[in-house]
Amino acid sequence: MRPFPYNGAASKMFAKRTNWNMAPNRLSEALVAHRAAGKPLLDLIVSNPTECGFDYDSSAILDALSNSAALCYEANPRGLESARRAVAGYYADYQVDVSAGDIFLTTSTSEAYSYVFRTLCDPGDEVLIPSPSYPLFDFLADIQDVTLVRYPLLYDHGWQIDFHALERAITPSTRGVIVVHPNNPTGHFTKHAEMAKLNSICSAREMAIIADEVFLDFLLEENRPASFAANHGAPTFTLSGLSKISGLPQMKAAWLIAGGPQEWKKEALARLEVIADTYLSLNAPVQLAIPRFLEQRHTFQKQVISRVRRNLAELDRQLAKQRTCSRLIVKGGWSAVLRVPATRSDEDLAIELLAVKGVSVHPGHFYEFPGDGYLVVSLITPERTFAEGTIRLLSLF
Repeated sequence: MRPFPYNGAASKMFAKRTNWNMAPNRLSEALVAHRAAGKPLLDLIVSNPTECGFDYDSSAILDALSNSAALCYEANPRGLESARRAVAGYYADYQVDVSAGDIFLTTSTSEAYSYVFRTLCDPGDEVLIPSPSYPLFDFLADIQDVTLVRYPLLYDHGWQIDFHALERAITPSTRGVIVVHPNNPTGHFTKHAEMAKLNSICSAREMAIIADEVFLDFLLEENRPASFAANHGAPTFTLSGLSKISGLPQMKAAWLIAGGPQEWKKEALARLEVIADTYLSLNAPVQLAIPRFLEQRHTFQKQVISRVRRNLAELDRQLAKQRTCSRLIVKGGWSAVLRVPATRSDEDLAIELLAVKGVSVHPGHFYEFPGDGYLVVSLITPERTFAEGTIRLLSLF
């Protein structure tokens, strides 16, 4: 058999949904070259908590995976009841009554999104998504044949949803509105009044709210925000998982909660069960370990919030020494957005920072910021690296 010629004609054999531009962007190429040359790097975009020097209870985590019950297989589409009860207990700490029967366990929030998209959308249907926001959504939507339509978040002494633009973006094909609570990277929590407005819009138009709450626990203020898991004013899907809550991305455990009007929820749960039963993706050892893994969140979150606050304080101390750059208000999450002079594109600026200062940052366009003049840094970066990296960053201006 002749080798298949991978040329333009070969692309006809592949699905159009995978016709992505596979070429690396200039910043990615520069970063690969920088590392390949063995040059020193101050990485201010680290997001993997297991690489950030946090202390984990290794014995407790490994022991949790050594449950002999994993030798038996229980094919439950929603996931093991013991694990779902533990997730319900997590929400009880928010004074939210979530039934274990309304919870579906998934291997990731990405998989949870796929369940939601498959439940709500036919090919070509639309879902509204906030901008700025994390770019992973584009790939998730493409894979599920869903069209994303962006609605803006506005900044004026804090972030808020532009409801006028959101409503104008709705078409007969719109099936849902994604809210990231708090947003990544802006750190904006959806306010109570915004929740009420979303309920009004979505219930009137038979649309669902899709709430991503992976950073919900990482707030920088005293008042704990409400979870969408308690929302009954409109059809609602709430997503979260252990990747952020307990700093365990390698364990691949997340969940999806269906909520809202009772009759709608009953129908949604039935459809989700068929989808989940088709995959049965989450493995038994991790499911059995979820109660213990959730217990680990308290120690982990204290470390993260403490570091985020110290890094923010260091950033503010450095910003106070100059008048050119500033940072936007952040209410929660792991990122800070810097406002810098828009003298060139954000990508050009990030490449220059890498080449001249040995500092890696994310340009604002990576998150769909509306224009140039934005850089994003990770607040879980180890403190010495963060301090030196931000000093070098600000010295460029």
